Amino acid sequence: MSRSTTFVIAFTLLTVAAAFLLPPLPQPLDYHDFADQRDVLGIHNFFDVFSNVAFLLAGLAGLFVVFGGRARFEFPAERWPYAVFFLGVLMTAAGSAWYHLSPDNETLFWDRLPMTIAFMGLIASQVVERISVRAGLVLLGPMLLLGMASVVYWIATERAGAGNVLPYALLQGYAVVVLLMMAALLPSRYTRANDLYFIFGWYVLAKLLEFFDAKVLAYSHLVSGHSLKHVAAAVAGVVVCRMLMQRTLAGRDREA
Repeated sequence: MSRSTTFVIAFTLLTVAAAFLLPPLPQPLDYHDFADQRDVLGIHNFFDVFSNVAFLLAGLAGLFVVFGGRARFEFPAERWPYAVFFLGVLMTAAGSAWYHLSPDNETLFWDRLPMTIAFMGLIASQVVERISVRAGLVLLGPMLLLGMASVVYWIATERAGAGNVLPYALLQGYAVVVLLMMAALLPSRYTRANDLYFIFGWYVLAKLLEFFDAKVLAYSHLVSGHSLKHVAAAVAGVVVCRMLMQRTLAGRDREA
């Protein structure tokens, strides 16, 4: 086992330990107070709902690329983590739209659940390409269960009156950091591996737009930061599509 792989495993174990050892983190009460609450065509929070079309398009495009023969895979089984990722993106379109129609903790559960599916699928894809094909495919199922469990645990604690969103928050942060670690420390078997940094960049932009939700709306007078967040996050999925279509095996690229 390489030193870089050891770092990734150690960070994973540290994150799991933190989820058990750190004090509970309650869901902020004002989380559901989005800046743009305009009704259009009788649809409450129309723009936050409608902007999820971006996830729908990215998810459908990704599944078409993965199963339509346009993606480059050395082994056919490598498509499954990406299929899970794009399925998560597609399901996020439905879950997020449902949530924004009536924002509360119960509907937020259906927004967060598919996002964990997308996160875990993307992480597993990079394990496949940078560490071990077998390990990445074997870990895909347990990773999905762990991701979904973090959301189930959160909503269960909310219903019990002692909400703890920490495991889910750590999972989201872990996904971003571990992808960056693998990009920086572990070479991929494919070209265009650095596209992972562009995926990270779009994700960071999405989080910034989410944070400045009200300020973006106040400045633009047209669209809120949260609506644009959906678009920016979906673009990250489009970058994955482009990567899969344009990459080749690194060794073959050098030989050419």
